[in-house]
Amino acid sequence: MNKDIATPVRTNEILKKHGFAFKKSLGQNFLIDPNVLRNIVSHAGLTKQTGVIEIGPGIGALTEHLARGAGKVVAFEIDNRLLPVLEDTLSPYDNITVIHQDILKVDLLQVMEEHFADYDDVVVVANLPYYVTTPIIMKFLLDKVPISGMIIMMQKEVADRITAKPGTKAYGSLSIAIQYYMDADVAMIVPKTVFIPQPNVESAVLRLIRKEELPAEVIDESFLFEVSRGSFVQRRKTIFNNLQSSLQNGKLRKEEILKALERASIDPTRRGETLSIKEFALLSNELYGEFFVAKKNDNY
Repeated sequence: MNKDIATPVRTNEILKKHGFAFKKSLGQNFLIDPNVLRNIVSHAGLTKQTGVIEIGPGIGALTEHLARGAGKVVAFEIDNRLLPVLEDTLSPYDNITVIHQDILKVDLLQVMEEHFADYDDVVVVANLPYYVTTPIIMKFLLDKVPISGMIIMMQKEVADRITAKPGTKAYGSLSIAIQYYMDADVAMIVPKTVFIPQPNVESAVLRLIRKEELPAEVIDESFLFEVSRGSFVQRRKTIFNNLQSSLQNGKLRKEEILKALERASIDPTRRGETLSIKEFALLSNELYGEFFVAKKNDNY
């Protein structure tokens, strides 16, 4: 087996050899502990029949561990300075493709077709740049990319928000948007000391597994998320007051909002953080009929 990239000595050797300097703007924090990487990969349950998408491979520390367990790894790297580094460090592996593109601008369905047509199971495993964690996760979910799950390193605070349950301070529109599609739990906490340079925040590995069936049927998923976001604009306010403020012309449509809340059996004085995903789904369907359709018809 090839010598691990992710040790302090080897990482520094690679950085020195290629004259690489970290860019803060790209959120680059490289892992330097092989045990942490093996642990991350173990949560992905890889076999040679698994395809993996990685985002931000850096110098290839996680990538090589993925290549050892998976059938194929496609890694997206935005920093062109890392392409020759990856060509060097990952040269022992023939099942890795590195693509120099911004993952947020990629046609992910085309990637699945081109690279994973022969794989029944595809997962995302990545040490994500913390400043774009949420947009990356939501892109995979909203683009309906047929992945079975995601094992992703992120800021612990964000992982806590994603996994939060109703009635807790961390619960909000992000919890709802992701838990609508995925079962979410924190697989492990990762100390700052296993990164170079060390991040300012605590990190966690989040495990997202696609739900076999959605928690509720909604007329319009994007409207569901609009309603849930609007319900948390000011956490101390009631859901009725928040919806008046957040929905277009909400203040002129108080009656429609009240009717929708009544039909969904939701007390207008409740706060958004007390509503379950099913309740938000029911409410968005009722509002869609009362409010959103009317909004379209009135050309608002």
